[in-house]
Amino acid sequence: MKTIEQKNIETVTAFIEAFSNQNDLDCTDQFFSKQIGEAFPDKLYAVEEVIAQGEKVIARIFMTGTHKGTFAGNSPTGNSVKATQFREFRVVDGQIVEHRGWFDTATLLPQIKAN
Repeated sequence: MKTIEQKNIETVTAFIEAFSNQNDLDCTDQFFSKQIGEAFPDKLYAVEEVIAQGEKVIARIFMTGTHKGTFAGNSPTGNSVKATQFREFRVVDGQIVEHRGWFDTATLLPQIKAN
């Protein structure tokens, strides 16, 4: 029998794979910055690590893509990028009820040669 943590990890992983990589949430500022979707239209998310404790699930996710649109005032460079995101979820009865995210722009901006 699966633990609550295992079930919650499955819920979060399915959410990331099903929705993030299909760009279904790009227009929802609650989850993703619209600017990221426009600047990196070919972006893909890969779950690198997931940790769960009770209702809380933390995921470390790598975003890869190509800088094809303006980001943080920087014109498109065509550079390939890889940036880390951390996402915190609260899962209750198999449903994500809260979600927060942090995006590591400190490693992204040098990749697009930002000033």
